Amino acid sequence: MSETRTERDPLGAMDVPAEALYGVQTARAVQNFPISGLRPLEPFVVAHVWIKKAAALTHKETGRLDARLADAIVAAADEVLAGRHREHFVVDPYQAGAGTSHNMNVNEVLANRANELLGGRRGEYTPVHPNDHVNMAQSTNDTIPTNIRLAALARLAPLAAAFEGLRDALAAKGIEFDDVVKAGRTHLQDAMPIRLGQEFTAYAGSIDRALRRIRETSDYLRDLGIGGSAVGTGVTVEPSYPARMVVHLSEMTGLVLRVGADRIQLMQSMGDVAAFSGSLRVLALELSKIVSDLRLLVMGPRTGIDEIVLPAVQPGSSIMPGKINPSIPEMVNQVCFQVMGCDATVGIAAEHGQLELNVMMPVIAHNLLFSMQLLTNAATVLTEKCVKGIAAHREMCAYWVERSAALATALAPRIGYAAAAELSKRSVKEGTLIRDMVRNEGLLPPDEIDAVLDLRRMTEIGIPGGPHGPSSAG
Repeated sequence: MSETRTERDPLGAMDVPAEALYGVQTARAVQNFPISGLRPLEPFVVAHVWIKKAAALTHKETGRLDARLADAIVAAADEVLAGRHREHFVVDPYQAGAGTSHNMNVNEVLANRANELLGGRRGEYTPVHPNDHVNMAQSTNDTIPTNIRLAALARLAPLAAAFEGLRDALAAKGIEFDDVVKAGRTHLQDAMPIRLGQEFTAYAGSIDRALRRIRETSDYLRDLGIGGSAVGTGVTVEPSYPARMVVHLSEMTGLVLRVGADRIQLMQSMGDVAAFSGSLRVLALELSKIVSDLRLLVMGPRTGIDEIVLPAVQPGSSIMPGKINPSIPEMVNQVCFQVMGCDATVGIAAEHGQLELNVMMPVIAHNLLFSMQLLTNAATVLTEKCVKGIAAHREMCAYWVERSAALATALAPRIGYAAAAELSKRSVKEGTLIRDMVRNEGLLPPDEIDAVLDLRRMTEIGIPGGPHGPSSAG
């Protein structure tokens, strides 16, 4: 049995592991909430330590906190920010009280470590106390909302970089495949020709638009309600505290941050976070659509569309030799489904705030940051292990586009819709190419057939066999 120390809180005495930097309130949370087996995500820990460090610096400046104690708290915080002591942040994401247990976990770890740096012992909380000093002028109710905003903004840059890389890789394939004409498909049925490059350029555009939405919604997260204290009114808080906190947090994070104009509103509402989560959901659904398309286009190789080739990353079957599956797109689909589910959780939890506080913030934080982690990693893997290595199966693209029954559409301006429809039906029934039927039946003068049925020109704005505008390639 491991050694313990005894600590006390308003509920009484409790044993705490002797080696733990956390204290009695954290130990009660561990005992009360053995729910998921998960620990807080790293950005959630880091953001909270930023807040505690900034508070110590602010209180040192105002003279409210003795400089010796403030410096010890800052030193303890810097150790955590450098990657140390992470094993002591142990509260399950599914917890009560708007994140009070997490807040106290951080308070206790920093207090105990600060005391050690000052020559004290763990669990004695002198001269640095978790509540009186580390949590000075703070409440769970303003630190957790601030944490969520800081953590999301901090994870925005890696997420954006990952998706910019994906966007650029898709755009590069758009250029590489610009000369590959293939069958378009709507309703999963034959449609007019399109260039493979146009499809990939459009994928890149969808990712770019989704990124712009994310940046737009993220701007609202820059408004911080720190200094709101218990109910947003700022009780126990120095008037200069909010602005000083934003200065310190901006300096240590490199983020553009603003003092929130209405701290009560920023405490009551999780709307800004829900909107940002919603933009992640849109990114996920765009991404899922793209990888689902890749799975369709690679379908085969002998009995499907087979218009592209994906890099082989692993054997595809434990029983069918030689089978290769679209493993990376399948993984990305699953990530996207998870992100959509996380957003649903965020939305429901955001709606369940009552009066001056949303007590569902821990599950909001976990799902939001988990979504960002999943999307960042998935986009990186998709880019490097899949998109960059995609090849066009040019022969199959040419094969299918010539057999498309939709090519009769190009004839409609010359022979009329009804006649073109009948030609399309007969082409399918008889297994004959539209081009051969036009030639064999003399439906167009011989010198016009190739102009009207020019597959490349069908992929650009204009009338088949007539005047055309500039290429639609982007």
